[in-house]
This record gives sequence, C-alpha cells and structure tokens, in this order.
Amino acid sequence: MVAFLASFPAVAQTTPWAAIPENAVFETGDSWANGGQRFRLYGVQACLRGTSFTNASGQKRECGEASLAMLISLIRDYRPLCAPVLEGAPNGIRYVTCVAAPKGSQSAGSRIDLGTALIASGFAFAALQPDGKPVHLPYFVAELDAKRAKAGLWAFADLPEPGPIILKTLRASQPAATGAPR
Repeated sequence: MVAFLASFPAVAQTTPWAAIPENAVFETGDSWANGGQRFRLYGVQACLRGTSFTNASGQKRECGEASLAMLISLIRDYRPLCAPVLEGAPNGIRYVTCVAAPKGSQSAGSRIDLGTALIASGFAFAALQPDGKPVHLPYFVAELDAKRAKAGLWAFADLPEPGPIILKTLRASQPAATGAPR
C-alpha cells in the first residue's frame, strides 16, 4: 500500500476537484469520456488495445481490456476526485490527476493517487515522452517496482509493454533526417 501513496502532479489550490461521473464512458485503461469531453490520466499509459498476453492458464488475453478492467475497478472502489493538470492539449483531451482517501486509513490526510495505484498494481505503465523519458518520474519508479515484483501484467513473459511499442511507431513515422554529409 505504501507504493500507492506517492506524489502526484501539482494541482493549483483553486482547481475544482470532481468525481468521475457514474455515466462516464471508459475508452481505455487510462481514459474516459463524459459530457462531450475526453479525460486522460496524466503520465499514465495503459496497455494498448489490440495487444495480448498469455495468462497463467496459457490463454491469450487482450491487454488493453485488462488495463481497462483495473481502471474501472479502482474507480468504483476508491471513488477518486480528479482535477485537471493540463488543459488545452492539441488533441482536445483534458489531462487529469485523480486521488482518493483510502477507506479506514490510519494516517490523516493520506491519499491514493489513481495513476500510481494502476502502475504499482502492474496494470498500467509510466507514459513516456518522445525522447523516451518518463512524463512523471514517480510513476516510472512505481513501474520499476511493479516490474521487479512481477505485479499484475508483469507476471506474464509476453507482456506487450506499450512504451517501446509507441516509441517505435513514433520514430518510424518521423521523416528521415536530411542534409547528411555525402
């Protein structure tokens, strides 16, 4: 549980915190839509839809669905409040951070960061910048801990880790460098 009580992106004191509505439509293991707006957990990358892993019973399972199921479970269990940390992104998505007070918590003021909970449980990953560096360093640390412990999806040898897949696709889509000496 200690890994879940990590620092989360700074949010202004005046920022309104709001619950994720019960009628939200969950798109992926790190995003949802509601009221014509799309929301995504800042610094979190879920398993990609269409990728799969082989579970302990030898059955292929959809990795994106596993991340999605965990996101929905944590939201239903913890009822986190979310606040925007990045608005006006070119893709129109509102990036948010979400926190919840654990039920029966022994320490006053302790909070569970939803992104850390997803990553530490092994059902999501630290999002990477195009240069391969983590978007939010505490999430990367949580990912390393989950990987080392073989938590969640890390227990499966053929886990399709999304960061390398995304970076490879991004690099392949960029034009080759020009102006090289001949």
